[in-house]
Order: sequence, then C-alpha cells, then structure tokens
Amino acid sequence: MSEPLKPPYLTKVESRGDLAVWIVDGAYIRGRIDEEFTNFGQHYRYPYIPEYELWIDREASNDERAFFIDHLLVERRLMAKGVPYLEALTKADLAERAERRRAGDVRRATRNGKQLPDPATVHKELWKKLEDGVSVWIVSGRKVRSVYDIDFTAGGHEHVYEFVPQGEVWIDDDIAEPERGFVLLHELHERNLMAKGMPYQAAHADSSRIEVRCRHHPDELHDALGKEGWT
Repeated sequence: MSEPLKPPYLTKVESRGDLAVWIVDGAYIRGRIDEEFTNFGQHYRYPYIPEYELWIDREASNDERAFFIDHLLVERRLMAKGVPYLEALTKADLAERAERRRAGDVRRATRNGKQLPDPATVHKELWKKLEDGVSVWIVSGRKVRSVYDIDFTAGGHEHVYEFVPQGEVWIDDDIAEPERGFVLLHELHERNLMAKGMPYQAAHADSSRIEVRCRHHPDELHDALGKEGWT
C-alpha cells in the first residue's frame, strides 16, 4: 500500500489581498507531485496549486522572498486574464528584475552597473573536483539570478548557460542540502549527454527521468552519481 501524499505546506508567511503566500516543501513537491516545480508558483502555471495561493519553495535564507512574490503577483494577474504563460513570464521577469535593481543587487555585483562580474564571484564553496577536471560549485543563487539569469533554478552548466565557465557545474545554494544530490545527478547527467551532442530538451527530459527515479529510490543515488563521474 503506497504512502498517502501529505500537503506540502510549511508556513503561511503573509496575505496579499485574497491571496495567501505559503512557504512549501519544494523537495516534497519535486519528488511526489511535479519534478518541474521551481522556486515558486501559482495556480495558472501549476493547476495543483489552489487558485488563491502563492507557493514559494523553502529557501536556505529568505532573502529573495519579496522578489518572488512580486513576480508571482504579475504572472498570476496576467494569466488569470488569459495571457499565455511565456508572455506573462516575460513581464513578471521585468517586474522582478526592477525590484532586484532597486535592492542594489546589480550595482553591488557589477562594475558601475555596466560590466558583468567575474563568474568566480558567485562561487561560495567548491563541493568537489571530479577526475575529469569538472568542478562542482555551490553558488549564490541570488547573485546569479540578479546579475546573469533571473530564471536560474537549482543548478546549471556551461552547455545551458553561457555565463558558466567551461568545466563547471553550479548548484544553487538555496537548494536544501538533503536535495542537492538529486539536483547534482540531474546536472551531471544532462551535461554529459549534451557534451556528446544531445539537444537540451532531450537531455533535460532524460535527466529529469533519472532524477525522479532516484527521488523515489534514494538508495540508487550513489550508484547513479558514480556513472556520471562522481567518485
């Protein structure tokens, strides 16, 4: 008999009009409901979220919550009117980016707000250097989103993001430590496939399949990572 699903709610942090803002267990959602759930979501993007709720994944720190709420309010308002997701996402990104600028993120990270910083400045901790020379770094997710790509989520590598240096895999520091191994597996597998010439969409889909498999069977994670060069 399978274990019944539990609600992913952790804490209600505020209300915006008739909307309740909840901190949720993103690891649970990705493992049991939707492996593509990212840092946050709302009903018109993820129908399993109740209509009058905004969900934000538990962060290692809460320093981006206000940015995410601003994004969700714009995205939800537009999609409720029938605006397609990608168009709503673009406009929500603009609103979120403006808030990040007002917070001083871009000014602090760039030279006079014009020149991109050395990518090494987002490094927080070298997790491991693999035998093939690839370096896996825990990075400041907030800095990456504010300066390089506002939609950066969970992790990435140079075959997807042009700002990631050759031979590096980045893991967002907002990913809780118990979940990092699954994200690492996804990124290493995806990178290895793309290095062999597989297009992103196919590599991502295959990596998501393996990630979900290991989320449901965590005893297989170590061996799966070994196949990707993590020894």
